[in-house]
Amino acid sequence: MKLAKEILEETEVANSFLIETFDGAMLSKPTSYRLRYHQILLFERGAGHLTIDNITFEISDHCIFLMSKGQVYTFNSIRNPGGYKISFGDCFWEKAPQSASNCKAVLFNNTNANHQLQLSPTEFGELSFLFHALHTEYGAKSYINQQDALAAYLKIIMIKLANVKLTEEATFDSQDYLLYRNFMELLSSRYRSHHAVSEYATMLNITARRLSELCKRCSGLGAKELINGQIIAEAKRQLQFSAATIKQISYELHFNSPEQFSHFFKKNTKQSPATFRMQVVGIGA
Repeated sequence: MKLAKEILEETEVANSFLIETFDGAMLSKPTSYRLRYHQILLFERGAGHLTIDNITFEISDHCIFLMSKGQVYTFNSIRNPGGYKISFGDCFWEKAPQSASNCKAVLFNNTNANHQLQLSPTEFGELSFLFHALHTEYGAKSYINQQDALAAYLKIIMIKLANVKLTEEATFDSQDYLLYRNFMELLSSRYRSHHAVSEYATMLNITARRLSELCKRCSGLGAKELINGQIIAEAKRQLQFSAATIKQISYELHFNSPEQFSHFFKKNTKQSPATFRMQVVGIGA
């Protein structure tokens, strides 16, 4: 893992939103960046590798990458890149209608499972058109409701991407898909205080077993894995970007004690919170 001094912070953008086309120079340097915003990359063409949190993916034509704020990424040996990069913050996303929130939850609450999406020719054609339209709108002369228009385009793109994610999974009926999306929406707002599968199952009025089965069908991961993944992602962000002590983080995430939190973190990451913090920021607990 890279030390914090080797990782650059992503540049702040106006209004927490940016869409830009790929520049060969932009992707040519093997520099690591820590994301300040959520990011969507559309590769219309290109080859090479993208490393996200120490997991390396192969870049190909017609693919999408999804990354969440707090993650670290590095481009490696990129050749002939072409496409778009969207960066957006939560405050900008709030401009999008509430009806699209569950799509964001499905895509970005478990980015470890959703980092790369391969597009069919039809999906690529639709998304390439939308990215181009959004980029054109972003570069147009400013007017009063322009931010709302940009958010509306982003909403449509997110809905389309959620449907791409759906087609990549095993076939499941619409009721299971609706329950899964509702679970992910609940998880995005309650993971700090609710850690048990049974708690979410009760909220959804189904059994814990059914919730685990539909999560496995929809995402390839069980409900407990999704819950733990969300908690670990937040714990890592807190350890990297805040000055909170491990004790403070453990109580913020509703663990009974720092020891319980440390045991949970080590079980899921193979290292203690103190060791993780030392590696990424070079300071003690």
